[in-house]
This record gives sequence, structure tokens and C-alpha cells, in this order.
Amino acid sequence: MNYRHAYHAGNFADVLKHAALVAVLMHLRKKDTPFAVIDAHAGRGAYDLSAEEAGKTNEARDGVGRVLAAESLIGVLSSYRDIVASFGEGRYPGSPLIAAKLLRAKDRLVAVEKQPEEFAGLKSALKGVGRARVVNGDFQRELKSLLPPPERRGAVLIDPPYEAEDELSDSVGALVDAHRRFATGIYLLWYPIKDRAAVASAAGELLNTGINSLVQLELDVDGPGIIKEDRARPALSATGLFVINPPFGFVGEMQTVLPFLAKLLARGPKAGFSLKVLAGEP
Repeated sequence: MNYRHAYHAGNFADVLKHAALVAVLMHLRKKDTPFAVIDAHAGRGAYDLSAEEAGKTNEARDGVGRVLAAESLIGVLSSYRDIVASFGEGRYPGSPLIAAKLLRAKDRLVAVEKQPEEFAGLKSALKGVGRARVVNGDFQRELKSLLPPPERRGAVLIDPPYEAEDELSDSVGALVDAHRRFATGIYLLWYPIKDRAAVASAAGELLNTGINSLVQLELDVDGPGIIKEDRARPALSATGLFVINPPFGFVGEMQTVLPFLAKLLARGPKAGFSLKVLAGEP
């Protein structure tokens, strides 16, 4: 595995993914009963935006950098910015630390990471965080033992590195299996848009399983860039999320947030977004 999220932390894809995660967790907090958050690809937990890796791509500058610099924000983006800012200048929290900020004393976080070096960083980042457990393991195997959670309420985030050609298909399979175990959970599956046919196939596979509440969010900032040291290779410009069992009000909020982000994070004239309710009521 060559992927390290330190090169991409805080980019436009993180902004969309983490804003959606904050929206989901803020909804779960509205009820008094406890909930669990399972982060299936937790990474190292926290990222130094002044480090060499981040400096080679500068992706955070046109992602969370624009959010932090915005004069005004709407909806959940204000809460997202407050959470990021609370970690200090030049630091970007990964999804497990964002989730940890929104946990109450009764709630619980399980952060799963497979790669040993990233796991070591994750363990350090979550040290002292109450009700948080770190697991060094493969997400597909771990989800089988973690679901359903004792709380019977919760959210599961799946956002693999997508280095392997069949990783989207494998992630959809794992998501379908997880949904069978915990049908009432809220699931977020992040994906980069590299192959439209593969994304359409993933949507069809999810629908064919009988999932009856599914939303698809996409954001395209439409601009060139750099991935790691390879200056000849264009950076990712489009990303998406499948959200199963989106909470009440989530679609309405994203209908406001997505066009705002498309404008704020645009790197080219063709920047845009889409929101599709693939199954269930909006």
C-alpha cells in the first residue's frame, strides 16, 4: 500500500465527507439514547498541514483553507469549521477526531485502521479520549464483529484509499453485509469519481439489495493539480458519498450546502454538484 492520507488531508473531498459526517452525528445527538460511531478506515487521526507531505500537494489550501477563510458559512459548515479550528492552526483532524468531538459521555467510537504506521499515529491521536477504542485490523473482518452495536443506534463511515481496481466493488459488498447486520444504522460510503461506470454500478448494486433509503451526493471542483510527487498526473477533482438511512433533514441541509461548497471550492469554471435520492423519501 502506497497511499497516505497526509498528502490529501483537508482537501475538497475531506470537506464534503466530514461536513456530511458532522451533519449525521449532530442528528444522532438530538436523541437522549446513546449511539456508536464506527470509522472503518480511520487513518492516523490527525494531520500536520505544514508537514512535507501536505506541502507537496497543497490540497488543503483549496479545501479546508477556503472554509476557514470564508467570511460566512451556512448550515453544518459552521459547526464543521468550529471543530477543525479547535485543533489549532495548521492541524487537520481526521474523521475519528471529528467524531470524538461530537461524542457525549454516553456515546462510543471505534476507529479501525489496518496499516501499522497509521495505526500507531491513530492510537496516539485518540489517547485520553474517553469512550474511544482503536482497532488494528481489516475493516471487512472487523465490521462483522462490531455490528450490530449494543447501542442499536449509530453511524458507520467507510472511506478506503481506493488503490485497488476493485476496491469500490469490495466496499459496496462490505457495506451490504454490514447493512444486513445493522439495518437501521446510518452508513456513509465515500468514493473518488475516477470511473463513472463503476460508480453507477455501485449505485445499482446497492439498490438491488433492497436498501430502501439511499442518497447520493457528488461534488466536482473541476480543476488541475498534483498528486504526491507526480506533477504530470492530474489531481482528483470529483468526489461523492452514498448515504444509507440519511437522517431526517439531512437531504434538505445538503441541498443548501452542496451548491455553496461548489462555489466556495471551485477550481475551474465547470465546478458543480449533484444530489440524488435513489431510494426512499427526501
